[in-house]
Amino acid sequence: MSGFRFSLQQVLDYREQLKEQAQVAYARVQTELLREETQAESLRRLLSDQEGKLFSTLPGDQGERWLLENYVRGIRADLNETLLRVRSLTSLVEEARQELTRRARDHKILEKLKTRQAERHTRDARVQEQRTYDETAAIRFKAPTV
Repeated sequence: MSGFRFSLQQVLDYREQLKEQAQVAYARVQTELLREETQAESLRRLLSDQEGKLFSTLPGDQGERWLLENYVRGIRADLNETLLRVRSLTSLVEEARQELTRRARDHKILEKLKTRQAERHTRDARVQEQRTYDETAAIRFKAPTV
């Protein structure tokens, strides 16, 4: 009997490729999210520092105070934009995770099918081999007829 050949091997290979693409997309979005979260935390620290400077500025130093107020306003705007991107990327990460899960499940189903068919092929080959041995033994050791 010939070796096992999975009839859906090309489909399995394609599903493997889709799964790998989903893994890459998930990793890319997750990295982007991590970068934006780091940026947001950096802006929070900077905002806190600058607000501290603003509150410690003397009332008579109008130019410095005006400059710090505008700088703090700009930092807050940047922080709000960054937090908006973080929320957006969080939803993209969730979508990418779901897509990866779906593609991995599709791939796993075909892998299980391939495994079952290989096991069945091996079992059928053993049964066929045993039949051949039985027939050979029956012919070779046929009881003499009386």
